[in-house]
Amino acid sequence: MRTRPAGIGSVNADWMGSLPSELSAMPLKHLAVPGSHDSFTFWVDVHAPVGPDQKAYVKYLATMFSVLAKKVMVKWSMTQNLTFKEQLDAGIRYFDLRVSSKPGESGHEIYFIHGLFGHKVRDGLIQINSFLGRHRKEVVFLDFNHYYAMDPEHHVYLINMLQEVFSSKLCNNCAVESITLDFLWEKKYQVIVFYHHPSAQGIPVMWPGSKIPAPWANTTEPNKLIQFLETTLKERAKQGSFHVSQAILTPRVNTVAKGLVWGLRNYLVERNLPTIMSWVEAQRPGVDGVNIITSDFVELTDFANIVIKLNNLLLSQHKHKSR
Repeated sequence: MRTRPAGIGSVNADWMGSLPSELSAMPLKHLAVPGSHDSFTFWVDVHAPVGPDQKAYVKYLATMFSVLAKKVMVKWSMTQNLTFKEQLDAGIRYFDLRVSSKPGESGHEIYFIHGLFGHKVRDGLIQINSFLGRHRKEVVFLDFNHYYAMDPEHHVYLINMLQEVFSSKLCNNCAVESITLDFLWEKKYQVIVFYHHPSAQGIPVMWPGSKIPAPWANTTEPNKLIQFLETTLKERAKQGSFHVSQAILTPRVNTVAKGLVWGLRNYLVERNLPTIMSWVEAQRPGVDGVNIITSDFVELTDFANIVIKLNNLLLSQHKHKSR
């Protein structure tokens, strides 16, 4: 399978800004937006301790068989190959973020995490902000949904960091139905942050997690995943929220044991991608349709392009209604 298809590069770097006016006037909750799952796991630190998001037996194995165990964990922790900038250039606009402090480390530094520690959050935010500075009509969803080893001071540190890095680009929490690209462009907003923790209550630029539900199938079987995606789309709230369709398979302990040396990508993702992508290609955005769709290893197929092009269906629908 190719690892750098036509959609990878900067061909989609300005896709939001290039949408026809009929679509930029529609609520963003009705547009199809490509996203990545466990977005910033393209690099993990094998020299750091195992993350606090892991179960006790994983931490024990990592302690007993340090180098070997961590090499296996890398294969099952990494869900993306593309860097921050490469994902943005490819058209990814929703980022699924899990963060943690490093237990025992002084200060309040926060890191991306998925089994093993990744980059400092600040470094990632700076890269995103740099991209947005060059692409003024692009908008990103930053979904901070899992926090580990973080006390109140860590949350204050992270929230202040978000405000410091993005400043006036941050969109205030308001009615989801009022959020169109036209509205965001007029206000010069480019970042919508969802913060799933009480620490952010009362802070205008931090949106509650309830406004971006992301139902999780938690299955290794593609047919069960698709059935789950269909069911949760039908149950999608008509008002008040965006919606994330997680088109991902989740390994279980026995999955990892069977595919130990292959890893997530080779053992689970690649072989099932055709089935999952067939479902994605058959979707429609709009009132009862998909909104944000996330995937692992977004570069393995033309994922971002396929999701972005779903918006053409809205255009043809709009033209049909206006006749």
